[in-house]
Amino acid sequence: MSDLAPLMSRLDALQARLQRFEDAEAIRACVLRYMALCDRLDATTPMDALGDCFTEDAVWAGKGARYGSAFGGHQGRAAIVAMLGRYRGSMPGDGETPVRAPHFSFNAHFLCNEQIQATGADTATAAWQMLQTSSFSAGGSHLNAAQLQLQMRRDHDGAWRIARFETENLLSRPVTGWHAEAALPVPARHD
Repeated sequence: MSDLAPLMSRLDALQARLQRFEDAEAIRACVLRYMALCDRLDATTPMDALGDCFTEDAVWAGKGARYGSAFGGHQGRAAIVAMLGRYRGSMPGDGETPVRAPHFSFNAHFLCNEQIQATGADTATAAWQMLQTSSFSAGGSHLNAAQLQLQMRRDHDGAWRIARFETENLLSRPVTGWHAEAALPVPARHD
């Protein structure tokens, strides 16, 4: 029986290592789902799916002078969904007159420099640098870079969700626009 002890120890270590990889992938999927929903935030966005990215007691907060004053802080899933809902606009039949266009006519988040670190069996920290390219229905476009600091938690149903989302501006500037009809510069074809 003692001959099995080293093997069992190695199997336990491998299982724990595999669990860390699976947890990191689930955390990544949650955050990417949140960003994808934010990129298409309009009156048709399923707000229940957006809310499901957060724990019931989650905090969403802007940090620093620029984002702290622009976004403030929001406590609880319902408050976070309500804050994000202000960006949606409305459709005919929503009870709003007049119909409002969504805040963004174009929005894309790009995440890089990922760091995910387990802090317990059901908790982790995660960080990304984010680049956001936006155009607004009211006109104009903007480029923002931010540092994201997240606390993640495995919820009661086993799903990883955002327990704390903090975003701090690194760079912000208006731009003239993102899309142009000009031909793409590519090397000549030699057929």
